[in-house]
Amino acid sequence: MTSSTAPLAGIRVIELGSMYAAPTAGRMLRDFGADVIKVEDPAQGDFARQWQPAHEGMAMGFARLNSGKRSVGIDMRQEDGRAIVNQLIHGADVVIENFRPGRMEAWGMSFKDLAQKHSGLVMTRVSGFGQTGPYRERPGFGTVAETASGYAFLNGWPHTPPTSPPFGFADSIAGIAAAFGTSMALFRREVTGLGSEVDIALYEPLMFILGDALINYTSTGEIMKRHGNTSGAASPRGIYEAGDGGWLAIAASNQGIAMRLFDAMERSDLKTDERYATNTARMTNNAVLQQIVIDWVGSRPRDEVLAILDRFEVVAAAVNDSSDIVSDPHFAERTLVELANTVLGPVMMPGPILHLQDYDGPTYDGVPSVGEHTAEVLGDELGIAAERLAELAASAVISG
Repeated sequence: MTSSTAPLAGIRVIELGSMYAAPTAGRMLRDFGADVIKVEDPAQGDFARQWQPAHEGMAMGFARLNSGKRSVGIDMRQEDGRAIVNQLIHGADVVIENFRPGRMEAWGMSFKDLAQKHSGLVMTRVSGFGQTGPYRERPGFGTVAETASGYAFLNGWPHTPPTSPPFGFADSIAGIAAAFGTSMALFRREVTGLGSEVDIALYEPLMFILGDALINYTSTGEIMKRHGNTSGAASPRGIYEAGDGGWLAIAASNQGIAMRLFDAMERSDLKTDERYATNTARMTNNAVLQQIVIDWVGSRPRDEVLAILDRFEVVAAAVNDSSDIVSDPHFAERTLVELANTVLGPVMMPGPILHLQDYDGPTYDGVPSVGEHTAEVLGDELGIAAERLAELAASAVISG
């Protein structure tokens, strides 16, 4: 059940997506009240169900992104399956899909096709390189997006290879962008009554974040390089090891914070030293200044360093692992939620990515099995007779 205070209460989403990016968008919309019906292959389901890490046969990434959705098993490769999906879409506000561009057109389910049948429909399309451009037909996953966008080239140290993250980074950012685009399209529909096609390329939201590198190159001809844990924009900034082996981050990314950091370090002399008095000077002398900070942080236990920095209002934080996050009272109060009634736990995971006044957010209770809600949605809500459902199940068009 969805709270009536949820901003997307009453919105129905048909998720034709698999893996990470499109299901992330579906989860974002579900977090804020939408009814998300996830259409999966009736035999195998979303391939993300097979990803690692897993416990007792349940993939943790799948559980995180799909709790609270309703799963309907339909084989869209069969004409009868596509006909049922069209029936589902007729009562929906949003369709999310992440097939390779051209697949939905080949099935007669392009945005133009669907909009003619379903007035006001919002169709959000997630693909590797977008619906237009020379690369539109190329397959793409997050790893390719992280390299094509320029992210991997900038991630790491000067002496190490370009590095992609060990999690669905590009996929997650693209999924959040897709939810944002969907919400804008729904707002536009409220104003104009018109539906929209939302086109998300996996690499584009990440390339947007990295845009300074492109401006720098087209302005100066210089290619930004990997800086490790430091910054190419401001100094001092980085991740430092304390005397007890703990790690922490310091971000003196504006003038006031840098001056307060020097006071915290009892090095007020650095404030008037021409080598460190301005950010431009600090960047020129960054290697020497970083060593000063490294030495100071390394002379004390982490908790003591953090207490001093907190007292001087310097932006800093411990480098947390998962155990640190789960035991932290701040994250427990506002960020972590319980995923209940699964073979995983109960376990904790991050909740909605933002907070809205007068909306407490959803609950996360169970993860649907493949086709768990097929009879409920197709029979009870679409009114397909039990005999017909049995025929479709016998033909492997739907899950039984």
